[in-house]
Amino acid sequence: SVTRDSEETVVVLIGDSGVGKSNLLSRFTRNEFNLESKSTIGVEFATRSIQVDGKTIKAQIWDTAGQERYRAITSAYYRGAVGALLVYDIAKHLTYENVERWLKELRDHADNNIVIMLVGNKSDLRHLRAVPTDEARAFAEKNNLSFIETSALDSTNVEEAFKNILAEIYRIVSQKQIADRSAHDESPGNNVVDISVPPTTDGQRGNKLQCCQNL
Repeated sequence: SVTRDSEETVVVLIGDSGVGKSNLLSRFTRNEFNLESKSTIGVEFATRSIQVDGKTIKAQIWDTAGQERYRAITSAYYRGAVGALLVYDIAKHLTYENVERWLKELRDHADNNIVIMLVGNKSDLRHLRAVPTDEARAFAEKNNLSFIETSALDSTNVEEAFKNILAEIYRIVSQKQIADRSAHDESPGNNVVDISVPPTTDGQRGNKLQCCQNL
């Protein structure tokens, strides 16, 4: 059996179209990368379990479309999200400039306690870098975000990014479960924490990953 959080939660990938959100997800969940990937339509998801402090975390990670026309659909997935990876392309400064708008949208729609990580993707494109690491790190610190640079292409820091945010989510979920058990004087549950997502509407649950990284 699985111990579920009383409010089912979700980890979302957000950011401009083409920054590599889908390839980050497929690299983490399937160790795959698609150079010919196309933009995500609506919302796609993938799952993976990891170990944190001897516990198994079952995570469902949702990849949202970056295009404006899908904003009404994707913003609905922020509600109740317990974690978010806010992704930009280190070689395209505009995608970094738009991080502030994405962050505002996330905080307008998501829970106040959501764990947010700023992710500078495509670190393999060092010769094309347009966003200095120090600048992004300073922005993250100012806005109380964790920060990492990744490359879905060569796998750099992809595992670390997801595992770090999932570990932080686990701590929040487990603390809440402990508090709930204390309030109800229940015995401890098993060793599985399920970080999942409620059912979606109108066919949005298909889990075929379409990728949105265009180099």
